[in-house]
Amino acid sequence: MYLKTKALVLRSVDYQEADCILTVLTGEHGLMTIKARGVRRQRSNLKSACQLLAFSEFTVFENRGFSTINEAVVIEMFPELRKDIERLALASYFAQVSEVLSQEDQPNPEVLAVTLNALYALSKTKRDPALVKAAFELRMIAQAGYTPMVSECVVCGNANPDRFNVMSGMCQCSGCSADGLRLPLSEGSLAAMRYILTCDRKRLFSFSLTGEAAKQLCDISQTYLLTQLERGFSTLDFYESLRLI
Repeated sequence: MYLKTKALVLRSVDYQEADCILTVLTGEHGLMTIKARGVRRQRSNLKSACQLLAFSEFTVFENRGFSTINEAVVIEMFPELRKDIERLALASYFAQVSEVLSQEDQPNPEVLAVTLNALYALSKTKRDPALVKAAFELRMIAQAGYTPMVSECVVCGNANPDRFNVMSGMCQCSGCSADGLRLPLSEGSLAAMRYILTCDRKRLFSFSLTGEAAKQLCDISQTYLLTQLERGFSTLDFYESLRLI
């Protein structure tokens, strides 16, 4: 049986002499594991479409539980990312998060769309990569079912709380008693969180934030995602190591 689908290449593993096993993210079928035969040969016509972070249209042959690429056409390769090691590392982190939050045979077009929008913002616009990262993390963890409560302080009802509890995912006031790690939250960072969680995904990265408020948003988004998923990411570690150089 032949299947045609558009997919983003999240991971590639060398297999045998010239093949690769790809993990790709589709809107209709969730994650898929497919074999790209001979893709590592110099003259392979599949090479471009099967690169990491390439968004391509694949024609896949399925037989007895195995999927093999028959044809592949590149839609977008995000070439700008491959010229900047720091942006490429950040894009790889986006891919790893997307893989963790997706499953095989579980359609999730929103995860694919947000990831593609993040890659576009990172490669095609002049937006601050740190803010792109923060918006991606917060929107993705909400999509995974961990939407934080940011409308008011959950203890006293204050509309402008100044702390965010990363364990419970709730906004609180510094004077309200609570357990767990609470990170500083200003009016600016709170407004940005509310925007990220409620805006149309096409406008997800259309906001600006500077100074301490931007740092607060970045700290909260990353810490909240890692806390709720209860894991780290090797790609994030590499990205952060580059920023220290």
